[in-house]
Amino acid sequence: MGLKPYFSFLVFLLPAMVFLESNAQFNDISDIASVINIGQEVIRVVSASWQKIDSIHGTEEAHPTSFFRGSISQTQRMVLSRMADVSRRTTSLENTVKTSLNDIGRLLMEIPAKLRWELKLGTLATAIRQVMTAEESMSTYSKALDSTSKGGVALEVSTLEDFATSTVSHSSHSIRSLLENIHSLVVPKHNSLGGEGIFKLLLATMQDGGSGLCSIHQSPQQLIYNLYNLVTLAEIKGYAMMQFSWMLLKLYNKGNFTLEAELMRERVEARMDEKIQAVRTAMTRASRELWVCDPAHHEENETFVQLTNVLQGHIENEVDLNPKGTCRENCAYYQYARVHDCFKGLFCKKQPKCNGRIFDCRFIDSDASVCLSKGGSTHRKYDWIEYENGRTLGRKGSCERGSTKVDSWWRWLFWHCSYCLCLCDEVGTKSDRYFSLHPSLARGVEDVTTDSNRAVTGLRFVKVARVIHLQIQDGVVLPGGIINSSTLQWRPIKPFNVNDPKIRRDVDYHIVTWEQRAIDLDDLTAPEGSVLTGVQLRRIGSHLNLEILTTPFNFTSGRLAQRASSEWISNDNTPAAVTEPRKEIKMSSPDVPTKCPLRSTVISQHDQYIRFTHSDIDRDVAQTTVPFLDAQPVVPDPPSLLVGAGIFYKGKRNCGGFIAPKVITYDYSKHLHLKDL
Repeated sequence: MGLKPYFSFLVFLLPAMVFLESNAQFNDISDIASVINIGQEVIRVVSASWQKIDSIHGTEEAHPTSFFRGSISQTQRMVLSRMADVSRRTTSLENTVKTSLNDIGRLLMEIPAKLRWELKLGTLATAIRQVMTAEESMSTYSKALDSTSKGGVALEVSTLEDFATSTVSHSSHSIRSLLENIHSLVVPKHNSLGGEGIFKLLLATMQDGGSGLCSIHQSPQQLIYNLYNLVTLAEIKGYAMMQFSWMLLKLYNKGNFTLEAELMRERVEARMDEKIQAVRTAMTRASRELWVCDPAHHEENETFVQLTNVLQGHIENEVDLNPKGTCRENCAYYQYARVHDCFKGLFCKKQPKCNGRIFDCRFIDSDASVCLSKGGSTHRKYDWIEYENGRTLGRKGSCERGSTKVDSWWRWLFWHCSYCLCLCDEVGTKSDRYFSLHPSLARGVEDVTTDSNRAVTGLRFVKVARVIHLQIQDGVVLPGGIINSSTLQWRPIKPFNVNDPKIRRDVDYHIVTWEQRAIDLDDLTAPEGSVLTGVQLRRIGSHLNLEILTTPFNFTSGRLAQRASSEWISNDNTPAAVTEPRKEIKMSSPDVPTKCPLRSTVISQHDQYIRFTHSDIDRDVAQTTVPFLDAQPVVPDPPSLLVGAGIFYKGKRNCGGFIAPKVITYDYSKHLHLKDL
């Protein structure tokens, strides 16, 4: 008899818990209304449960002492089994939520102590964890009840009664108080000095240049949204525990609690509405751009890729820079030349020849000691050069092959045959300088015969067979803008050999040379109602330029339109434009990017460009092509629909920096509203 009211409550609560598990994948950035819908569903289920309990309680006498010791029917055993299953599902859901709690921990490490205190993120995280811990206790009791139904040791009534009483009490550590504290951090009662909500303060922190937030792997808007999800989920869990506790206390004949339950329902609805208003305000102002910080440790082909031997520092005597073998000019005369000979097999015989074009020669000093890089190195010719006048190029250290003396000489007392430091632009097997011009498309867009309903979810640069590709990750789009995280996949690169006669320059690949070494820096966004389904690099004049493919989609159904409806978006502006020409970013004395002591910050803006060039002569003997390309995946975590992409430049003063991709996440704020119950 005494078990019936409790099991009736469980039967009504079960649909809500199943709804939670089947519709809320909180490691996905899902339909922004789903968390709200879950809360509203729980509220409706709880209301129905109260009605059921009131009807049963009015006709049956509750026996608290036998509440968990009476005989259990087969139907009741089935319900207990379902309850245990719900408990397992809830535990899985909580583990997912803890991932979002970890994001708060990472965020705390990235912001200054003063802002950390103002944001009170630590206080918020602690309160949320306490709510989750309390729910773990409730889950433990659910499992114990299942054990009781199978003949195990009975759970004492006093245990449940104490849990229920402490949950709804007015003490500072009760669930009731924790929910109030969490809400006050998000929506303060008084917006006086220091009384701003966490969403607003977090937005201000990010707008003030929180570049370290790039380690969170979420756009600022996405970060605010996921924090909202976490807070709202804690509210829902706490509300369910409180209502459950009042029901238990009523079954224990400790009171009626109907009014308390109704007041709490009204309070929770009001708090949910206030949170929605706060988060919408912050989200509409927050950036949706996501890029990735420099890693703690650089590793080629993992965290970065680079062009090699493009405009590389090269020592050559002027006697070999003209077909007549004369020394009648000076180094500065040879701004464009070629190596014609190797006079008497001198230093030119000891170093790799420049088989390409020579640019921008200069005279530094007559005599020098040169440290040739170790044999087999394809990236460098020299480790360092020390001139007789004391000037040193590069970082002088030990020399594995031993330094080589290089001395200029006089010819007939009239002409000085000077050794010049020039730039060598040599296309060949030792120079990786190619970009693929092939489009990277989501599956289903690339293959029109496949109805996979996939959209782009991430980008990265990769180098395959000496060619740099812009690779995409894609995933299946579900109703409500959900990305099915189990379907995420990097689309395979289709490698090709630039020497293949079927592969055409300027059609299949772009080659970086002295004349065509610029790459455009743009932020491209899809039209309203469309999402990102592809990217490609193309040529505009001598520039490498980004283009994105966008496809219309239905947010409610999650269905993407047919390929014929897709549209390529680009910025065709050039430096030669009459009005507002594209502007160049110039590096100043750039060192090798991986040797820069400080983490990069964003330098470029939309509608600019940068040229690949050589590293600084004094710092690196102009041996390295800069900037590098950041090869780290730019993927929102949790995954998100994307509506745009870009290429930008990040670096520091006197640092070669990195060209990197960025993505623009979908704006979920426009779907955020509280429906009437």
